[in-house]
Amino acid sequence: MVAPISFSSSLHLFHSSRTFSLPLHKPMAMATLSTDPVREWILTEGKASQITGISPVGGGCINLASRYNTDVGSFFVKTNRRIGPEMFEGEALGLNAMYETKSIRVPKPFKVGAFPTGGSYIIMEFIEFGSSRGDQSVLGRKLAEMHKAAKSENGFGFHVNNTIGSTPQINTWTSDWIEFYSEHRLNFQLKLIQQQYGDSAIYEKGQRLVKNIAALFEDVTIEPCLLHGDLWSGNISSDKNGEPVILDPACYYGHNEAEFGMSWCAGFGGSFYNAYFEVMPKQPGFEKRRDLYLLYHYLNHYNLFGSGYRSSAMSIIEDYIRILKV
Repeated sequence: MVAPISFSSSLHLFHSSRTFSLPLHKPMAMATLSTDPVREWILTEGKASQITGISPVGGGCINLASRYNTDVGSFFVKTNRRIGPEMFEGEALGLNAMYETKSIRVPKPFKVGAFPTGGSYIIMEFIEFGSSRGDQSVLGRKLAEMHKAAKSENGFGFHVNNTIGSTPQINTWTSDWIEFYSEHRLNFQLKLIQQQYGDSAIYEKGQRLVKNIAALFEDVTIEPCLLHGDLWSGNISSDKNGEPVILDPACYYGHNEAEFGMSWCAGFGGSFYNAYFEVMPKQPGFEKRRDLYLLYHYLNHYNLFGSGYRSSAMSIIEDYIRILKV
């Protein structure tokens, strides 16, 4: 596990033997190892003089979430008593990257740290949600504006590895999208399935597909856009003014179409796509690539939750094997 993260004018993260440097325009707080570092930060760096209440916030299945009410407003805190701060570090970097696009609203991250007795936490802006997910067309337009605003000069990947759910998500910078998606998305998940379940059938058929997906990208211009990475209904809401809010990201820079990989449980309608494509025009072959991006998330759900998702993943693989004649 890495040491508590320190957000300042330049961020340095150590992953294995490599050092990543990411400039951040606005400083975040240093993590400390007090008995209750969350409370300590809120009452110092958070500029509160008293915490008036703490209440649980539902919805998550991996972390515990709480609302800390104070005399200067509320803070949203997620904790995990089993793992170190690496997962929250990746989330904070993703939130900050999306926040700085000034396109769609996301909670601003303030601090990530470790508990002295084990585990970790993230403190961020608390956003009061409205009664609905908001206008689908506004969501589509603002998401497209984020994709258009944030491009990477490093290629496809991200500054650090992060997680998709609790599954590791490898974000090694790669110049070619087809190589990145084949190796660090599909092949990574297929290998996990083989290791966890011994499912050689889906692994072997998956390999046939992975080696031949280039045919689905003819006449397509692919730019490395900043993606939320895990955009399903549970990670989409709206604030009190009806403006869309997205949260709990698994960010990386990738093909914008990959953002729709969780559309099978996101509820995107026609108005969403129409507004999105007005800003980011649809490219040739969009429909034939759609299931390829669903596949990554079906494979991940198979790894996370078991064989109930196997048939959906296998069906997509077999359909592509037939279409591509491989």
